[in-house]
Amino acid sequence: MITLKSTREIDAMAESGALLASIHEKLRDFIKPGVTGTEINRFFQDQIEAAGGIPEQIGFEGYEYATCVSVNDEICHGFPTDKPLKDNDLIKVDTVVNLKGAMSDSCWTYVVGESTPVIDHLMEVTKKALYKGIEQAQVGNRIGDIGHAIQTYVESEKLSVVREFIGHGIGPTLHESPAVPHYGEAGKGLRLKEGMVITIEPMVNTGTWKSKMDKNGWTARTKDGGLSCQFEHTLAITKQGPRILTMQK
Repeated sequence: MITLKSTREIDAMAESGALLASIHEKLRDFIKPGVTGTEINRFFQDQIEAAGGIPEQIGFEGYEYATCVSVNDEICHGFPTDKPLKDNDLIKVDTVVNLKGAMSDSCWTYVVGESTPVIDHLMEVTKKALYKGIEQAQVGNRIGDIGHAIQTYVESEKLSVVREFIGHGIGPTLHESPAVPHYGEAGKGLRLKEGMVITIEPMVNTGTWKSKMDKNGWTARTKDGGLSCQFEHTLAITKQGPRILTMQK
């Protein structure tokens, strides 16, 4: 079932999204060589709770952490660990904030210490792909328009788009319909309507798009060991165009 949100509900989700975005902004200076995923998770949880929010991922289908901290070849759902981060590590930090019942979801990628040309290219393409998808999130367009814009751009840059993990509707619960793939055919799929709130969250790999699952049953990583990057926004479909609810400064 797809729930269409009122302007009041979208405004509340924007307040939640502003909190989430502000924590990602603070994380830019927090992430450095020697910091651990456990410390990142604690930083995020403390910030959410100090603002009166709830880290919604805790307890979701048995997940135990406020964030997913996925490193290098981990695509998504990485567990925070006590292993210190080092130069050139590529970190994806994903979390969901519940603020007074309003949800927001955003993942952002950070490079630890010094970067490399490969990492710079991967991050640039992934972020640009996110916004190319958002540009297609217009009333009257179809879900396939979003995925097609992302896939064609990413593949033109000789990178690949993960198929197994996709965007989704959000609110009143963490995962709602519709499914939002980051690949597909233009003009195909569900038509977008005013009041839909969705996530667009392309996961882009340096090698194959195929993944394998760790024994923990949660963490997906690239099948060939290549690097994976992700950027994600929550956005509302409005008559004026897509309204990004998790925009950072």
